[in-house]
Amino acid sequence: MAADVALSVPAAEEAPFGDVRSAARPAKPWRPPTDETPVVRRTLIGIALVFLGFVLFLPLVAVFVEALRGGVALYWAAITEPDALAAVQLTLLVAVIAVPVNLVFGVAAAWAIAKYEFRGKSLLTTLIDLPFSVSPVISGLVFVLLFGAQGFFGPWLQSTGVQIIFAVPGLVLATLFVTFPFVARELIPLMQEQGTGDEEAALSLGASGWQAFRLVTLPNVKWALLYGVLLCNARAMGEFGAVSVVSGHIRGLTNTMPLHVEILYNEYAFSAAFAVASLLALLSLVTLAAKSILEWRYAQDIAATRGRGH
Repeated sequence: MAADVALSVPAAEEAPFGDVRSAARPAKPWRPPTDETPVVRRTLIGIALVFLGFVLFLPLVAVFVEALRGGVALYWAAITEPDALAAVQLTLLVAVIAVPVNLVFGVAAAWAIAKYEFRGKSLLTTLIDLPFSVSPVISGLVFVLLFGAQGFFGPWLQSTGVQIIFAVPGLVLATLFVTFPFVARELIPLMQEQGTGDEEAALSLGASGWQAFRLVTLPNVKWALLYGVLLCNARAMGEFGAVSVVSGHIRGLTNTMPLHVEILYNEYAFSAAFAVASLLALLSLVTLAAKSILEWRYAQDIAATRGRGH
């Protein structure tokens, strides 16, 4: 009997205080850290919807309401007016030139940064982000200082009969500058996550560098590449600040759609201004719809592509 008591005392002393407390309190049911109460979820969703309603949906609806306020006939006349058609054509022309150029640059820059180590790599990454930190107006002014009549290359360009500022080449250069980060910035993180294992395996099996790039790298990044192209195209069509500086606001010649909207609004042609603005908004909505349809149609392929990076 004494031995039993003696043996039981150390066992009781060795029991930690945490075990005593846990035995005294009932264990709480486990809950995921992101599982909030219904009140919190509804509050967060409500705040997000209200914010989107005031910042995004309400202005978009207002554009179309104001565009159609004068009737369909006035709306159609505004968007088929010669200056408006010239602005639409110029906007599409600039986008058709700028997007493929940025596509080639973005793929090359992302390939170099993600797959190779070289001197100046961090500088190249910083320069790609430069248009995000520099005002578009400043970038347009830089092109004026370089290629304008009194600019650094101005006298030489005049002697050769080449005009860049106040002409289509200036609009393309300004658009290229403000849009070139989009493709590269979509590709770089994905390529870095995927590493070089797939390309090394292809090369070890006898594939050439071009074959590895075309048959391995591009299929692995095709969805990020497509997103980058869509974002680049949307920004190219809607850019205002940089092209405003280099365009000269020449009606029918150097006015893109955003610039044409500004001119109409300053002339108090509100219905025509909103009509052209609605056309520009429709182009952006088509881009967004294309992105959403692709995400829905190829959701499994997109998830599989992202999964290769982990």
